[in-house]
Amino acid sequence: MKKFALLVFSISFLASCGSDNDDTAGYVATPLQINTPLIFQQLLPEAVIPEDNPMTEEGVALGKRLFYDETLSSDNTVSCASCHKPATGFADNLAFSLGVNEAPGIRNSMPLMNLAFNFFENFNWDGSAVTIETQLEIPITDPIEMNNNFPDLIADLEADASYALQFEQAFNVTTITKTEVTKAIAQFLRTLVSGNSKFDRHLLGQATLTPQEQNGLDVFLDEARGDCFHCHGSPTNPLWTDNIFHNNGLDTSFEDRGRGAFTGDPNQFGQFKSPSLRNLAFTAPYMHDGRFATLEEVVDHYSEGLVFSETIDPLMKSVAEGGVGLSDTDKADLVAFLLSLSDPTFINNPAFLPTEAP
Repeated sequence: MKKFALLVFSISFLASCGSDNDDTAGYVATPLQINTPLIFQQLLPEAVIPEDNPMTEEGVALGKRLFYDETLSSDNTVSCASCHKPATGFADNLAFSLGVNEAPGIRNSMPLMNLAFNFFENFNWDGSAVTIETQLEIPITDPIEMNNNFPDLIADLEADASYALQFEQAFNVTTITKTEVTKAIAQFLRTLVSGNSKFDRHLLGQATLTPQEQNGLDVFLDEARGDCFHCHGSPTNPLWTDNIFHNNGLDTSFEDRGRGAFTGDPNQFGQFKSPSLRNLAFTAPYMHDGRFATLEEVVDHYSEGLVFSETIDPLMKSVAEGGVGLSDTDKADLVAFLLSLSDPTFINNPAFLPTEAP
């Protein structure tokens, strides 16, 4: 009997140690694997998933709800999806997205896709965030974007019993903090994987390029014509970006200093991150300031619109001539190829689209 009583006491003691004072004990959320396209499996390392923020079904569901929730803004009018709309490739169709009080931002919204495969871990046009989690703090607190603060946001979330339950299910916590908010949204963003374009299927032997698209690819890879691959990769890089910063000859001087404004290095003034060429059919307008409404305008810039500045990228080898000087046929074919990198299944994936709150 003494042994039995001691056993009961020990179990009771251990159970009490696993109470609210130990949020990590006992419960484990349901692990989830990112749906990695076959072409990524063949050509890329595995996705970057932080050890302190593993993917779970509950975390992704919570992050998705938060992504579409206007509660994240101070006046309950702006969500993450306000500036990163599914129909526009999780970008925006405005040059500058509108924040609280419909105030315009200063840069074009970058598309949100394949972020888990950004092995350089530099996010934003200027690389000012090194993880998705830290990047998410910026729009929530920025006075132009969401103009909120985390104490007020957390108070709003904790006042909603369904949110409290979801945070407990996702992270086994009874108190919400900034950490869980950003971790949840980051988990959802890592699921936004796009790898089912016509060109992807072409590489897998499931589709055939048209002669126009094939010539466009040739122009893209030809240093004497398009010379696009140095910054945006090749068929061996399904991300279609080098995730590095370049001054691509847009301006002779810089009101927005880009990477240099963040680092303070004058040699980086006017440098911006190379965006992915995926889903260009949906993500207009283009460039960091949305100055080009069409892909044709983008191609014209590289063909005859380059201008010199002190920090011009050496890869802009034809800047003295104003550009690479493409023929009208090569321009049209290059655009056709670029459009073959678009993935309609991505913008229509039910897993990415909003659902009603529980």
